[in-house]
This record gives sequence, structure tokens and C-alpha cells, in this order.
Amino acid sequence: MLLLSELFRLCMETSYLHAENGVSFAARSRGGVLHILFQKSEGAEDWHNNLDFPAAPYRDMEIDWRCHRGFLRVWQSAEPYIAEILAQTAYRDITVVGYSHGGALAVLCHEYIWFHYPDLRENLRGVGFGAPRVILCSSGCRRIAHRWANFTVVRCGRDAVTHLPPAILGYRHMGHILQIGERHMPPIESHFPESYTDALAEYESRSGAVR
Repeated sequence: MLLLSELFRLCMETSYLHAENGVSFAARSRGGVLHILFQKSEGAEDWHNNLDFPAAPYRDMEIDWRCHRGFLRVWQSAEPYIAEILAQTAYRDITVVGYSHGGALAVLCHEYIWFHYPDLRENLRGVGFGAPRVILCSSGCRRIAHRWANFTVVRCGRDAVTHLPPAILGYRHMGHILQIGERHMPPIESHFPESYTDALAEYESRSGAVR
């Protein structure tokens, strides 16, 4: 299993495939684990989707839940490609990773794998570095929160992106929040890739992280 710093570096350095609605994704194997990766915002189309935050129903389902409309649109473009990747893999260990805009897509991808591939649940892990909020909290949201039990939102300092859309609108992070970095770091600077790189190195050094 890769350390968080290694996952972040892999996410930042990977070459991505691009599809409809600006979605950028990749699949990479490391150490017997299949990593499904989503790229940060790149270009105007990504920012249009980022800012399209009115809630939309995920789809017709037994438990009704809602999420960020722009991220849902992008994820629905990625879904058939991810389904094809999963259909062709023999890997039983899956880690879903994204940074910023990609972290939001990782939230939805993680739930998709949890729901559609029960045999992968035990070894499914998700990490969203600097991920915005995606899910609108409601009674339905609370009933499905366990689907993200192994998902971690990594927040550096006061990273502004991790506080969007505003909680006052009902949006919540799913899974666990791992706070790294200095809390006095300015909100915009906290989101920079180099800030995450430095904060992850410091966090792993302090915690004595091992594989």
C-alpha cells in the first residue's frame, strides 16, 4: 500500500485520458493495487462544472440522495470508462485517488465501486486531496454514509476548496477528514500542490508512517 505522499505524487505525475465534460482519469497498478486516479481542474470546462453546485439526485434509487450537479455530470461521463476498467481487471485491491476537482470525482467513484462491486468493498480505499464537498446531507445521505467508511479527505491547513460548497447550503464531507499542515497557512496557499507535498512529508515524518 502506498503512503499518502506517494499517492499524491502519483496523482500529480500521471498522464491522464480525457473524455466528455472535461473528465480526466487514469488507472495505474502499484504494489498489487489498482489505482484509479482523477486529475485536478484543467481549463474553463472544469471550472464551469466546479461552480455548478445546485444539488441533483444521483439517480433513481431505493435510498434517495443528492450531490453537487456539476461533479455528478462529470462523473457520469467517467462512469462507463471506469466500469470497463473494472470489468477487465483481476485486482481485488482498489484505491481511488483525486486532487481538488479530481477529489470530488473520487468521492463519487468510491461510492460507485462500493455499491456495484460488493466483492471489492473489503479492500476498497479512497483518498481525496484538497477535495471539495460533494454530498448534500439529508436523511438519505445519513443512511448511506457507511459507503465512505474507508474514504479520507486530506485537508492541508485551511484549504479553501475543502470548505466549498459552503456547509450552510447543506453540503458535507463523507468519510474521514485528515488534517495536515499548519492551520495558520492562508486558505488559498493551503490548496497549492507544493503545500500538500510539504505537509504530507511533515505528517509522515511526525507519525512515523510505514507501509
